Amino acid sequence: MVTQAFAKNGEFMKGKIANGELVRLNPARAAKVALATAVAASALAIPAASPANAQSSKPRGVAVSSVEETCKHHGRYYIVRQYFRGPRRFTLRCGTPTWGWKHIKKGHGWSRGMDSTIGNAIANGTPITFGFSIFTNQCPPRERFRTIIGTPGGQNDVLTAYNVTSLASASKC
Repeated sequence: MVTQAFAKNGEFMKGKIANGELVRLNPARAAKVALATAVAASALAIPAASPANAQSSKPRGVAVSSVEETCKHHGRYYIVRQYFRGPRRFTLRCGTPTWGWKHIKKGHGWSRGMDSTIGNAIANGTPITFGFSIFTNQCPPRERFRTIIGTPGGQNDVLTAYNVTSLASASKC
């Protein structure tokens, strides 16, 4: 038996499917089940926004070694990584040769280090127009790594990420 929610004529009902039929729960039981379901769903849907979570945004998704294999079998919009900046979620999709994981692999190289640096730039980097950057801790600071956010797949998707090799620097000291 599985407890499920149903909407009928604007009324929210709870019931169990038993032998292919809906067995409606009594109203008191339905209210308890609805409350428990709502609490569980909200706990899963909203990541805890604590300083510890904001500072340690470990990439989530398919293992680095299997991203290539995963993208061979899924479309361009398939999410292979999730990165977080506080409660905000940013995703890396399989993409195409011009955006996403396939672009990063082809144009900039893909490794555990790249994956980790993207996560660090998003979680702790300096916000820039259309993304996040990591700057050196010197005077004047120099940009070391840049992520660009926004793709045809979504506004919070990683378009590209790469090491910055130019000598451009941030504001003067």
